[in-house]
Amino acid sequence: MKHLLFILLLITLPLFATTSTIVKLDIKGAIGPATSNYLKQGMSHATSKNAQLVLIELDTPGGLSTSMREMIQEILNSPIPIVTYVYPKGARAASAGTYLLYASHVAAMAPGTNLGAATPISLMPSQKVTDSNGSALSTLEKKVINDAVAYIKSLAELNDRNVSWAIEAVKEAKSISAEDALKFGVIDLMAENTEELLSKLDGRVVKISGKSVTLKTEGAVIHYFEPDWKTRFLSIVTNPSIAYIFLLIAIYGIFFELMNPGAIIPGVIGLISGVIALYSLNMIPFNYAGLLLIVLGISFMIGEVFISGFGILGIGGVVAFSFGSILLFDAKTLGSSVSLPLIIAFSLVSLAFFVLVMRLFIKSRSTVVVTGLEEMLGSVAEVVKSNENGYLVHCHGETWSATSKEKLIVGQRVRVIELSGLILKIKSIKE
Repeated sequence: MKHLLFILLLITLPLFATTSTIVKLDIKGAIGPATSNYLKQGMSHATSKNAQLVLIELDTPGGLSTSMREMIQEILNSPIPIVTYVYPKGARAASAGTYLLYASHVAAMAPGTNLGAATPISLMPSQKVTDSNGSALSTLEKKVINDAVAYIKSLAELNDRNVSWAIEAVKEAKSISAEDALKFGVIDLMAENTEELLSKLDGRVVKISGKSVTLKTEGAVIHYFEPDWKTRFLSIVTNPSIAYIFLLIAIYGIFFELMNPGAIIPGVIGLISGVIALYSLNMIPFNYAGLLLIVLGISFMIGEVFISGFGILGIGGVVAFSFGSILLFDAKTLGSSVSLPLIIAFSLVSLAFFVLVMRLFIKSRSTVVVTGLEEMLGSVAEVVKSNENGYLVHCHGETWSATSKEKLIVGQRVRVIELSGLILKIKSIKE
């Protein structure tokens, strides 16, 4: 019996020994600070799990250059092989995604995907090059484009991939399909799904820090690494639409608090939203002109409430507010921008609120008081009795003590001009 158990142990031990672990990261959407933080945490988790490799499923329109470079540094200095897989079908690795593919130890794509358009976005509007030397570009633009070319060229040479196409992707914003990318040596593999990819990776040799590593992916266990709450929060607040909402809540909240000192709740909500908005604007680039136009637009709409501008200030405020909202974040730089329906909705709501609601609010403040002692001022009364201390008058169904600087007679109609405690000061009404 003991010999039988020993034999079974010898048979099953290699099976347990060869089982490898793969940590999978899912990167979807624009590349930003949250994405960089997620990759860093995923790499640390893979190291602690002694993973065979890290599999990144990628689908991105691009994003921030700073976050992209942080991610590439993590990939290049990783002791674990990194496989970047553009998946599912219809996904893309545009702009920053192209650099990430070139930096990875193994670059793979699913059919029906594409990559490219890696030109630095800030140069796109000014790239009207008329000759092969790019003489139409400014000195600063040339520096940026040359830096991007050198960067992707070094990544291509490091992983033995197509250098010439990489340069064209940066200089001419070229894109390429998965089939052509495999044909021209831009990527290493094509696979229909993750299972096929792992099958093709098994036995493949990759170089890590100058050393050859053979991948053993057959029968590997895949662990999906989910972002923690901090990364999710960072992903939410660095979304342009969310940052835009927090910015407007901050402006409105602080405005309401100034209009109604002591209300507290609008001020607290406004300050908290303001801190979050400042944090978001610190993490993602924004246009100062756009922010100024938003503030100017709100100021114009407020001015329409107090000044009779025949609607000119209100219309100008909406126009400034809308243009500022559109300019606030650059979709090409961030990979996404503020939703246009959201901008339209906030513009119309802001106009309706400031021009209609605030006007009614201010009008209600100036309405004549109809209750309390203040309501007595200007009221008409009738003298019902005269005595040594003054007069007794009948006003609003009640009899009041009153004084007057002029002589009055019983039955005379008078007007209340002042209150002194419970004594009215009156004067005669000139018929």
